[in-house]
Amino acid sequence: MHTIIPALHKKACLARGTVALGFALAVLSAGFCLSASAQDVESYPNKPVRIFVPYGPGGVGDLTMRLLALKLSDNTGQQFIIENRPGAGGSLSSKAALSAPADGYALAVTGNGQAISMTLFKARTYDVLADFTQISITGTFEMLLAVKQDSPFRTIKDLLEFARKNPGKLNFGAVNPGSTQNLSAHLFKQLTGTDVAIIPHKTTPELVTSILRGDIQVGFDFYAGFQGPIADSQLRIIATSGEERNPLLKDVPTALETGLPEYVVTSWNGLASRAGLPEPILRKLNNQIVTALRDPGLQDKALKLGIDARGSTPEQMRDRMARDIVKWRAVIEKSGISAQ
Repeated sequence: MHTIIPALHKKACLARGTVALGFALAVLSAGFCLSASAQDVESYPNKPVRIFVPYGPGGVGDLTMRLLALKLSDNTGQQFIIENRPGAGGSLSSKAALSAPADGYALAVTGNGQAISMTLFKARTYDVLADFTQISITGTFEMLLAVKQDSPFRTIKDLLEFARKNPGKLNFGAVNPGSTQNLSAHLFKQLTGTDVAIIPHKTTPELVTSILRGDIQVGFDFYAGFQGPIADSQLRIIATSGEERNPLLKDVPTALETGLPEYVVTSWNGLASRAGLPEPILRKLNNQIVTALRDPGLQDKALKLGIDARGSTPEQMRDRMARDIVKWRAVIEKSGISAQ
């Protein structure tokens, strides 16, 4: 017995020593990881950051993101590089960002277009909420309802009075079935209960031609698309779809003001990363984006394209995405547009 107890005591001591050593190593390891993480945050970005854009070069979405990328590059001293990946409802650019590590060096431009894609594309292989970390909204822009300069419709009230007295006599137009513009026309039809045809067009120039020719009576598109014909006094805007009047069209009322409180359509873009972006990197990147968007020069250039360049918190962007998925799913299902 006298020989067994010391032996057990010795084993217990060894066991305690092993546990203590393991705990010490764990603490050291954790400390090392925390230091490395802090170092990563402090130096971010220390190499070029790629921004995958789901639009072709030259469009309003591409141009505004280039303004932001340039300002981020100036502010951080590191390049933010635009990579255009148009097609497949934005899935090509999203997949490019999802194939990269969640370290803040590969960002995807997302927005209400991706919210729409959640319903419109059956073959989608990702979930824009579950597979992405939302970082910040970068800009919003509302819809314009355009008519010919000599159109008898001066207001939405004029338009609705005619449509209700003459069912089936009016044509609305917008680009691409399933686009924000097209769905905005469907939403207007649904909310007003009017019997009108919605004619899809491949491009905005084709849409403008149809309006001027009289093939359609009202066109739905963004300011950037209608900017030229407005300046040339070919088109007249009878309403906008934002919550406030467009500063470039101060005399044009919103649909809200004309008695359509539910017709609020503000398209938007934002930046996201693959899910799992470390919280410290997320907060730093969000701050960099919001700061860049506050630059007066950037805001002025964006405004001339019809964009309200303004950032958000990650939580606000995620909430906006979630709401828009629900909103546009209802419009798509009610309009009978087939999923692709």
